[in-house]
Amino acid sequence: MRKMDEMEMAISLKAVRFAWFYTVVFLFIWVMYDFIKHGKIKENPAFLLLITQNIVLITSQLYLKNKMVKDEK
Repeated sequence: MRKMDEMEMAISLKAVRFAWFYTVVFLFIWVMYDFIKHGKIKENPAFLLLITQNIVLITSQLYLKNKMVKDEK
């Protein structure tokens, strides 16, 4: 498999961002629907996925940023 050039990488990254945003919006709507229907945030796998997905995103961003800063030194 050949390496992607910069344009292909940019397109791929943008597609991943769109997919992530769609997933977050879909899960948020699902959680809000359940909240309105049941009056509380119950044990909902959508809520758990929404929260943990964003925790993984933030944690990995912090880790990779710190790793890049250490590599530059």
